[in-house]
Amino acid sequence: MKSLSVKTLFRKNSPAILLAGAIAAALFAPIALNAQQNKPWEKIPIPKLHDFKPQQPKRIVLKNGIVLFLQEDHELPFVSGSVLIPGGSRDEDPAKAGLVGLYSQAWRTCGTAKLDGDALDDLLEAKAAHIETEGDEDSTALAWDSLKGDADQVFSLALDLLLHPKFNAEKLQLAQQLEATGIVRRNDDESGIAERESDKLVYGANSPYTRQPELATVGAVTLDDLKAWHDRTIGGKLIVGIAGDFDAVAMEAKLRAAFEGLPTVKPEPPRHDVFAGPQPGISFIDKEDVNQSDVEIVGLGTDRRNPDVPALAVMNEILGGGFASRLFQKVRTELGLAYEVNGGIAFAYDHPATFRVVALTKSASTVDATRAAMAEIAGLNTRPFTEEELARAKDNILNSFLFRYDTRDKVLAERERLEFYGYPADYLETYKAALEKVTLADLGAAAKKYIHPGKLAVLVVGNGPEIKPGLDELKLGPVHAIDITIPQPGKQSGKQSGQPGPAENEQ
Repeated sequence: MKSLSVKTLFRKNSPAILLAGAIAAALFAPIALNAQQNKPWEKIPIPKLHDFKPQQPKRIVLKNGIVLFLQEDHELPFVSGSVLIPGGSRDEDPAKAGLVGLYSQAWRTCGTAKLDGDALDDLLEAKAAHIETEGDEDSTALAWDSLKGDADQVFSLALDLLLHPKFNAEKLQLAQQLEATGIVRRNDDESGIAERESDKLVYGANSPYTRQPELATVGAVTLDDLKAWHDRTIGGKLIVGIAGDFDAVAMEAKLRAAFEGLPTVKPEPPRHDVFAGPQPGISFIDKEDVNQSDVEIVGLGTDRRNPDVPALAVMNEILGGGFASRLFQKVRTELGLAYEVNGGIAFAYDHPATFRVVALTKSASTVDATRAAMAEIAGLNTRPFTEEELARAKDNILNSFLFRYDTRDKVLAERERLEFYGYPADYLETYKAALEKVTLADLGAAAKKYIHPGKLAVLVVGNGPEIKPGLDELKLGPVHAIDITIPQPGKQSGKQSGQPGPAENEQ
């Protein structure tokens, strides 16, 4: 048989190519037809979610008010522990903003009178163990972990650091240098700027929840400040958690010996923070070294004690919780206006969090992306929720909920948080049950109660000359510029960061 050349084989309408096409059609048509008809993956049974019954740790309240949690887990020969201590950056003196950050660094690096920080590093490294300290807006914490065989020694080292730190000037100066480096570079990251400054629109530039360390305030912190902070906070209601491979009876005795002799805890004074929410309008931060815009649409959220939180959580999933959310499907998939878009109402444990919708978009599509995102927010009150949306949102939340607490360590950490903020021990179980009961009527009522587009503020961080059409096309009033200049020590900045003022060149 004479062979066919490639040129002949692929000549249009040649007998060879027609024959090949016919053979291919005969071979593959049944496969395609069967795949369309059978779809065996749709017949895979989806098992029911396991009952949510987390292994709760043993809770012990000492006579001085300190709380202990013991979570036995003998799967691996490890032991970990932590001490959660009330008092964080929202409690520091504004003139020394950054104190808690410096304290949390120097606390660990300084070490104790028995073992300085460098020697402690060497000892722990040899044992593949860790002791770390950190600070947050409402607390500080010390945590440790080790192999079971080293647990007693590492616990003794952590306890010594907890009760007898020895602060020194060299480590404080190093912490100040590191903090100063972060301050001078804080305007490098567009997303960091957007989140930081949009929080200020919601809470206020001088709020304890948006307090910002500056070079001058960090430089004002002294060794005496670190010592005073430690003395002040160590007398609060400590929450001690231990997880891992240990005997609960022996561990309880050890913890009682360590903590029961401490003074009676001093209650935290009640807070009287005011949360007014943002002034509606649009603000702008010009960042000419980028070719995209970070759009933040923000308002005041709520806290976890709010009985509407389960309905709000489901509504969040429908609005901006994933690939199937309204924001993603409309703004990104259908209109192609954003690289990323998501958001919803957040809930903090002891104060209102923020409502936030974020869209990352090209400079030229900033106005269109913002309009589209705001339309989806408003649509929560005009476009009815569907049974399909409700079912999908519940499934997503409940599935992720189980994985968030699928280990005893995770359950212990959440139980400590609930204790810290004064929530009932069964909060997780009751919250899950409430999620399962959310109805379409609940969603509609939540949207009507909490979604108010006219009360939201919009912040855009982007390249001003490239945003065309300009932001004034959004018809949200005058565009206010926000000055994010980093104040230099001893100099008065022109404007305070986070404080909007009329833009010199409105977009």
